[in-house]
Amino acid sequence: MFSKVFGIGLSGIDAYEVSVEVDVSDGLPAFVMVGVLAAEVKEAQDRVRTALRNGGFTLRPQKVTVNLSPAGVRKSGTAFDLAIAAGVLGAYGVIDCTAFQDVVLLGELGLDGQVRPVRGVLSMVMEAKRCGKKICVVPQDNVREGQIIPGIQMIGIQCVKELPELLRKRSQKDRRGLTEILQESCESEQERYPIDFKEVQGQFLVRRATEVAVSGRHHILYIGSAGSGKTMIAERIPTILPSASIEEQLEISRIYSVCGMLSREHPLMRKRPFRSPHHSSSIQALAGGGKYPVPGELSLASGGVLFLDELPEFPRYAIEILREPLESRKIVISRVNGRYEFPADFILAAAMNPCPCGFYPDRNRCHCTENQIHNYLGKVSKPIRDRIDICVEAAAVSYEELNSRKEQESSETIRKRVERVRKIQEERFQGTGIHFNGEMSGEMIRKFCVLEKGEEAFFRELYQKKGFSARGYGKVLKVARTIADMEGAELIGHSHLCEAIGYRSLEEKYWNGN
Repeated sequence: MFSKVFGIGLSGIDAYEVSVEVDVSDGLPAFVMVGVLAAEVKEAQDRVRTALRNGGFTLRPQKVTVNLSPAGVRKSGTAFDLAIAAGVLGAYGVIDCTAFQDVVLLGELGLDGQVRPVRGVLSMVMEAKRCGKKICVVPQDNVREGQIIPGIQMIGIQCVKELPELLRKRSQKDRRGLTEILQESCESEQERYPIDFKEVQGQFLVRRATEVAVSGRHHILYIGSAGSGKTMIAERIPTILPSASIEEQLEISRIYSVCGMLSREHPLMRKRPFRSPHHSSSIQALAGGGKYPVPGELSLASGGVLFLDELPEFPRYAIEILREPLESRKIVISRVNGRYEFPADFILAAAMNPCPCGFYPDRNRCHCTENQIHNYLGKVSKPIRDRIDICVEAAAVSYEELNSRKEQESSETIRKRVERVRKIQEERFQGTGIHFNGEMSGEMIRKFCVLEKGEEAFFRELYQKKGFSARGYGKVLKVARTIADMEGAELIGHSHLCEAIGYRSLEEKYWNGN
């Protein structure tokens, strides 16, 4: 007897529909699975047989053949277990699988018949809805995650013995959905942070540069001696970022779902991510990868901030993988089994000391040799520096500043200014597919970053004198456009251009030896 049900497979963060075809025939008892399967999928035959037996089903010893189609696509993961079990029961005539044609089944089986949660449910449910399915059967622990997607009914299952009565639940209206999930999420996980910019004493220039970076979504590099507040300020960037839209929250949650990092109680991520990997992280941990590639830190930071503290301490090859993602805002991983594309749309905030001991160029305290300083700074290559829009120096904080009782600006105050500037950009780029000054193409720079005759002559002279690259030229104009937006100016003025150029002057001070 033949039966057919449907599951969903994962490829990176994307999902695809899989037909689970089961045939039971006479012959020597066997359980054969075909369809280009990873080891954990092949092992499903033992999990399914044992789970069905412990679930109270007595099946005749016959030849069982299971095919996962499309047969040419490699399947991995344990989410096919439940669909295979349903297909086997249908082929034995225990359940009627013709009623499962608009149903997708997802879940891993334990040997005792319990249905265990799986990762990537958010992407799988999205694909099920796209394929026109009306019901998604998932482990009970994954129900709340699946309910984020409107327009498809979620049914939770705890044990394989519930399968025969499963479709009786389809008449039960699922009253929960995205609105209820959002309401619960708002009540339980409001955007409150235990840290605030008002705790930062002094460092006016660094605070200003950080606000410019967040307003136009520019990448920023902090340089300064140890203990000057670089990490403290970078950690507070999320507190001044505007709230994520529903679409952004879903995209962020989808990435974390595939990595199995979503909370079961509050599966919708409302806060923008802040990722700060250690400098000993491998290239796979940063970019993503593995035998069956999964997102890395660059993708987990998408929609938020990627903070690389002690940048020169990262291996050179780990720093260089940032080149393409900083430009394209995505990362592509190619393997023999396929090509995987992960989002990498983040603000890069990096911090570094000017030398191994951290005190250069103060030669009264720095005892590093010229070679040591050169090698240390040389770990951050010119192509990487060119992709960073803003480079700012964090000077040592004086005792008077630390001991000051003056109230500093709060994150909420700065955030309101950032939201106003971003609204200007939204209106400017409406219909273009981009949202921020930091994303402008060369054509858009020529259109929106027009200089007056005097400013153009001034910039031409500096461009030739300082030896800017073509990319550096664009970065200066993008930052100048953001500074002008912050002041509500229609055109880029002399002061805006000077400030933007100043944010690239540290390259001359440190890397060019002047």
